[in-house]
Amino acid sequence: MDSFDQESWSKPDLSLEHRARNHGRFEDWVINHLTPTIYDDCEGRLEIRLIACSFGAYHAANFCAKRADLVPIALCVSGVYDLSVVGGQWGQGSETYFNNPMDYVAHAEGDHLRWLQERARLLLVCGRGMWEDTTGALQSTKSFGALLARKGIPNEVDLWGWDIPHDWPSWRNPLALHLPRLC
Repeated sequence: MDSFDQESWSKPDLSLEHRARNHGRFEDWVINHLTPTIYDDCEGRLEIRLIACSFGAYHAANFCAKRADLVPIALCVSGVYDLSVVGGQWGQGSETYFNNPMDYVAHAEGDHLRWLQERARLLLVCGRGMWEDTTGALQSTKSFGALLARKGIPNEVDLWGWDIPHDWPSWRNPLALHLPRLC
């Protein structure tokens, strides 16, 4: 799935809250237009599983953590799950907060937390090679996995070796290993 990042998270001239509101337009399109199209095409409602790399991994994790009723499983490769890395003034409002998994998952409790514990399953994969540290993906994967574990939300963290950089060709092997598990 393409994103709307060029008009939201990747648009530094906007405040984070404005970027988050713009992101909401993309999210609304996925939920209210793309999801029904998938259901129609598949002749019924089914569990949608998202698989994505780099900033797409953020989107997959965010959809799973916010809408596990639609997307209960996400395979996230080399992602960053804390929006503070996108820059801008971090005096966040509610739109930014509810699109930052490191924030809203950390504060999940009660019925909502139980719902996530019962519905969501995230598989976080990251290499340790070039650019995984400079993009923040390695530390973010470890931190988000630890947060999910503390909250009792089913997850698995799979860290690959120093030969796996933050780059498309290197993601083939982790995807080949994990994709069959999601079918």
